[in-house]
Amino acid sequence: MISWKRILIPTDFSEASATAVHQGIELARTFRAELLLLNVGDQAAEMATEFPIGLDASLADARRERLLKVLTPSAERELHPELLFSEGAPAAEIVRCARERTVDLIVMGTHGRSGVSHALLGSVAERVVRTAPCPVLVVRSVLAPVAVPAGAGEPATVGTALNG
Repeated sequence: MISWKRILIPTDFSEASATAVHQGIELARTFRAELLLLNVGDQAAEMATEFPIGLDASLADARRERLLKVLTPSAERELHPELLFSEGAPAAEIVRCARERTVDLIVMGTHGRSGVSHALLGSVAERVVRTAPCPVLVVRSVLAPVAVPAGAGEPATVGTALNG
């Protein structure tokens, strides 16, 4: 039987990340797993320009509050997630955190870019999947067209479904 004891959810506060947070919280509840929320990136550098020099504590508090806002109050009370912050290349930092914390599962969102956008920007999720020391559940929040097979005597239609 699969048993995930420690689940890592990286978030960049996007819609895709919000969907992944929701999925990860439900998995953590189901498996009674430890929950780690990770924010990686340059948000601190961007926010630092808004704060006068010497207010590092305020900056840390602002990041913490923003990360807490992705949780419901019940999830925060029930799961007591560990909040983690890191700076650097997102994929590398996510994988580093997963290794250091002996994570059993990473649940992360993807923006679902393709074509030129994907080729130019790359995909954090793809890099994490290729290099992570554990399974990675990639959640898409974008509605995508899905072909629905024809039913008994009904014509085939095209519908939409939420992937993830």
